[in-house]
Amino acid sequence: MSAVSVLTQLSIYIFYILLPLLALYIAYLVITKAFNDMGFSEFEAIIIVFISFLLGYGLADGIIKEYVGFGFSNVPLFSYDNWRVGINTGGAIIPIIISIYLITKNKLSVARVGIGILIVAIITFFVTRPDPSKGIVSSFPFWLLPVFCASIASIFLLWKNLHKAAPFAYVSGTIGVLIGADFLHLMVLLGTETQTIRNAVIGGAVVLDMVFITGLLAVILDGILMFGQKKQN
Repeated sequence: MSAVSVLTQLSIYIFYILLPLLALYIAYLVITKAFNDMGFSEFEAIIIVFISFLLGYGLADGIIKEYVGFGFSNVPLFSYDNWRVGINTGGAIIPIIISIYLITKNKLSVARVGIGILIVAIITFFVTRPDPSKGIVSSFPFWLLPVFCASIASIFLLWKNLHKAAPFAYVSGTIGVLIGADFLHLMVLLGTETQTIRNAVIGGAVVLDMVFITGLLAVILDGILMFGQKKQN
């Protein structure tokens, strides 16, 4: 084997090793930037994502069950025929808690937040659909529309208070998707007959769930669209 062939194979191996690391680094930059815009520190952003991942995927459930008798990954809500409906901690509960915190901390107008949530919920409802085998799904690039709507709504509704636009975009994006995708489609999904016990978990894709990522991407888009304007404001 020639030296050129060896170097070529070595380069390919290095590429395959570095590519996932690069992807993780880019994801880290995006997530920390979004949380920074919302007022969280870099350390707090890492902790939030880590806890969301840890609890959402049930990685700590085995240890937790030894002490309290049950896990925190998927919290049961109710049963309907053969469907067992629950909500995921990392993919839905934590984003809801963050949203409530941001509303309180930034003293966001409840009326304006309601308008933003309504806009995102309507758009989300039309770009998502219930799938008995997968849950509530949406195709690319349509699942990006709620992201744009949340960001644009924050710009128009908080034009005179742009320092609050990022938290507003997160809240309207997160809660809007939660309502438009999961709640409004839930009864249709539960109306699907199934012969076996099936689970319908809100936020079940955890850190990759539409509820989780829409708020973060809306904040990032908000920063891009309003680059330079927030400082002037």
